Amino acid sequence: MPSFRALNQIAGPVILANLATPLLGFVDVAVIGQLGEAHLLGGLALATMVFSFLFWGFGFLRMGTTALVANAVGAENVVSARQILVRVLSLAAVIGTLMWLIQRPLSHVIWQLTDGSALVENTAETYFAVRIWGAPLNLLFIGISGFLLGMGRARAVLALQLLLNFANIVLDVLFVLVWHRGVSGVAEATVWAEGLGVFFGLYLVRRELLDLTFIEAHRALINADAWRELLRVNRDIMLRTLCLIFAFAWFTNQGAIFGDQVLAANLVLMQFIAFAAFFIDGYANAAEVIIGRARGALDPSRVRAVVATSLRAGWVTGLIMSLLYLPIIPALLPLIAKDILVVQQASEFVLWAAITPLLSSSAYLLDGLFIGALASKAMRNAMIQSLALFLLSWWVLQPLANHGLWAAMTLFYLARALTLWRARSALFL
Repeated sequence: MPSFRALNQIAGPVILANLATPLLGFVDVAVIGQLGEAHLLGGLALATMVFSFLFWGFGFLRMGTTALVANAVGAENVVSARQILVRVLSLAAVIGTLMWLIQRPLSHVIWQLTDGSALVENTAETYFAVRIWGAPLNLLFIGISGFLLGMGRARAVLALQLLLNFANIVLDVLFVLVWHRGVSGVAEATVWAEGLGVFFGLYLVRRELLDLTFIEAHRALINADAWRELLRVNRDIMLRTLCLIFAFAWFTNQGAIFGDQVLAANLVLMQFIAFAAFFIDGYANAAEVIIGRARGALDPSRVRAVVATSLRAGWVTGLIMSLLYLPIIPALLPLIAKDILVVQQASEFVLWAAITPLLSSSAYLLDGLFIGALASKAMRNAMIQSLALFLLSWWVLQPLANHGLWAAMTLFYLARALTLWRARSALFL
């Protein structure tokens, strides 16, 4: 039966790796915040929203890969795991290259749909024009990380993520504060760091690639059934992820309607939520691997134990984060943004950000469990229902302005947990 210790053996390194991502978000915001102009923060918020759609929408390259590889490992089929790596890297390269090739029409459509001020949108367009060059690198990095996690190599994932983010942070400071390249510099730093991350990631999986015979590699690319399984799981995860990103994009865009200061304030507070989310997600990722192996080994008792243990770990973690946030967020706000109006706006909505880790913990853990169990269809349907409730809640709560927007987002987290729990039978063998 999986214990908290077994969960932590995977979750520990993954949590440290996950924490590096919101840390980078903090650095991006803090570096641009030092320039003292709200429209720059607002532009960064819109650009971040755009790339959430473009890159997080293909997050199935991490999640689906981890689940499929974990199930293959549980079934003691190492060759299948290596073939999954070949298929995922091929798919990532193709999708990333296509995104780069269609960047101009893509950019035109995107900026027709946003509602920021002219200054904010011009800043976001500047970021987009640079960051899109890293699309193939970003997706390759995601695929490699998913394979390593599915193999249980959590420390390798940690090393890879730390390298990426340390390089990005150093380059952020150089490009923005030393070389004065503004928001464009933040994007340039990210592209260069992603290139370094992919190079190191390929080094980490070199043994698996070298051990793959020509016949195995050829079968990996022409096996129609395997491609259908990969695309089926990834299709459902992608639709689920796009719904999730749409909710956050809607949140960001509605905040933009309230003005640049509110938009910037929401961005700052969302960095704290991202920090907590990635922390809790460490246990979700660990649950994903362990439940995948249990299902691959056809062990129902282990599946049930993983569900119970991981949910408890998530609840405890969420509660601790919420209690810590109540005093910490107000203290850190003036250090992150120099614009006094942004700090004042953010201070008004601190409580919403503080309670989110506890209220969202069940949703994150159940997401991980459903992904690892390859119950992608049930997870997709639950997310669609939750998104509908979020939009309905915002329509009802609009008179409360930004408080209503935060309340609708809170209900969205709760709806995700409840709809997944109703479909929990999909987790069990």
